[in-house]
Formats: sequence, C-alpha cells, structure tokens
Amino acid sequence: MIRHAKSSWATIGQDDFDRPLNERGLQDAPMMARRLLEKKIGIDVLLSSSAKRAHTTAKLFAVEYGLGNDRIVTSKKLYHAGPETFFEVIGSLDDSLRTLAVFSHNPGITSFVNMLTDARIDNMPTCAVFAIKTTADRWAALKKADNHFWFFDYPKM
Repeated sequence: MIRHAKSSWATIGQDDFDRPLNERGLQDAPMMARRLLEKKIGIDVLLSSSAKRAHTTAKLFAVEYGLGNDRIVTSKKLYHAGPETFFEVIGSLDDSLRTLAVFSHNPGITSFVNMLTDARIDNMPTCAVFAIKTTADRWAALKKADNHFWFFDYPKM
C-alpha cells in the first residue's frame, strides 16, 4: 500500500482531485520505487486512485519498474476511500495477479493498512509504503486471510 507522493497546493482554488505532485513528490516517488526494486520486490499491477496525484505517483513507479501504462489500473472509488472500499476494489482484481501496489490517500489508506495486520501506524506519510504478505489465494479473500506485516518505509526514514 502506497500513499501518493507530496502534492502541490500552488494553484488557489484548484479542485482537490486535480492537484498535481510538487517537486518533492516528483523526486520521492521514483526514489521509493527504487527502494522496492533494491528489495527485489516485483509488481504485477499498480492499482491507483484516479486522482491526479495518486495516478502520477503510480506512473512514476511504473517508469522505475519498466512497466507500461497498461499495468496501471485506476479506480475513482479509491479517491478518499474507506477500508471497505479498498477491500471491494482489490477483491475485484484478477486472481492471476500475485503482487499488487495500491496508490491512494489519507485518511483511508492509514485506516486500511491498520486493518490488514496486527501492526499499527498513526499515519501514512506521503509516498509511504506499507507492505504485507498474505496467504490469500484470491484477492477477494484478503480481508479474512492470514496477513503478515512485512515492512514500512517512507522518504524521510
């Protein structure tokens, strides 16, 4: 699970959904993708909120991974989603996918990651990664699966 990178507030009155990444966000996203690559973590699909800042974060991860835009699935439902919506959207994915990166927003993503395992965090900072391993054999079974905390990382860590 990955929170979108740092976004820009430079345009007064801009719709929240359309906010782009700022310079720090444009640097942090590729850096965090490289950290995952250093851990030899593959990604089959990048599932992203369709909000500009989350989708751009996913695209920057895809570039670092050498993945085409066809490997990015967007869902407007992940824009300020609650935990149940995360489970619903993830549960609808093709079960042949083994490794998933989900890009979304606070406060929902923090609430969601705190439901996945016994590990608890107060906040998912921008571009933070909360990784789990699961015994689920279908994405729809994630909620009731035996999920294990793997690691937590963020740009300033």
